[in-house]
Amino acid sequence: MSPSHASPSYAVRVAENPTDREACFAVRKEVFVVEQGVPQDIEYDAYDSDAVHVLAVRDDGVPLGTGRLLYGEAAAAKTDGDLTVGSLGRLAVTREARGLGVGAALVRAVEEAARERGLAAVDLHAQTHALAFYERLGYEAYGAEFPDAGIPHRAMRRLL
Repeated sequence: MSPSHASPSYAVRVAENPTDREACFAVRKEVFVVEQGVPQDIEYDAYDSDAVHVLAVRDDGVPLGTGRLLYGEAAAAKTDGDLTVGSLGRLAVTREARGLGVGAALVRAVEEAARERGLAAVDLHAQTHALAFYERLGYEAYGAEFPDAGIPHRAMRRLL
């Protein structure tokens, strides 16, 4: 691989300030709303205000990906009421950053945030085309396939 094609380095961090959170929302809009056609009014929800958002940022400041962790009461509807389980969601990586390991790094950052909050496991609802990605990261699918925003999904869980 020639130097001009070297992968840019990036950092993953919890989005602590409004600028970081706006970058998270911009990535979600690009991936889910523009690319996948998810209606904007269902992409952003009441959970965004209390969720832990993680952000992958290239060294030059360009946002590459995001994900969020819901926990406690906010996650209960997605984890069958189990308050020891967090819910990973809204994982999105920009088209140009795919294949660089950004998605896996974001998942691990969400898991770390879950551990810091004393959670025992993380659940997620994976688009079916992404099942193998999550399986490689230690998640196991359970239950039947279901539609979310018109896209087929399956529930998955990883014990921490």
